Amino acid sequence: MIRLENIEKVYQMGKRELTVLHGINLQIEQGELVAIMGPSGSGKSTLLNLLGCLDVPTSGNYYLESKEVGHLKSNELAEIRGKKVGFVFQTFNLLSRLTALANVELGMTYAGGVDRQRALEALDSVGLSERIKHRPVELSGGEQQRVAIARALVKNPSLFLADEPTGQLDSQSGKEIISILTSLNTERGLTVIVVTHDEDIASHCQKIIRLRDGEIVAGDNR
Repeated sequence: MIRLENIEKVYQMGKRELTVLHGINLQIEQGELVAIMGPSGSGKSTLLNLLGCLDVPTSGNYYLESKEVGHLKSNELAEIRGKKVGFVFQTFNLLSRLTALANVELGMTYAGGVDRQRALEALDSVGLSERIKHRPVELSGGEQQRVAIARALVKNPSLFLADEPTGQLDSQSGKEIISILTSLNTERGLTVIVVTHDEDIASHCQKIIRLRDGEIVAGDNR
């Protein structure tokens, strides 16, 4: 499903260049559950942003479902993000004035239009059918993250990306999120890639990609 060939990412910092990713080669199959791990500054989030078409590599090739997407124009990348990629972030990124249902419906805006029934089904799939009218301030951190997961799922993406999804949650809420992510993979066959520092999350994954200083130092199949 995913193939990276000699990917480099370089940022211009004034007069100097900062190379964040160095010659990344990686292949991820359809239906895999993958953890990306490494210390702060290792390039984990940069790699995830490239995989999600939020950014483009400086050099190298990125193939998503056999299509080279690493050097597409911004509007073409936006279309891929809108239809193929679901995102979940550490900070939830919910709109405070909207209900849980409205936040999920918002996720459908760039994927063919709003379908309320699908939004309701997405919330039910993460156990929030009784909380659809609540706004984020009325939800716990774990519930907010489940709304964010439902928002990502409602457009039926082929790739699901999560950046430190349990980073702001207590241990029990974190376990619930892990359970949801693993069920998305095992029951729906969804390709799930998680950036995490949490070895417990990694223990549920079929593959662990370990980064250090912008390079892959280990790729473990479990």
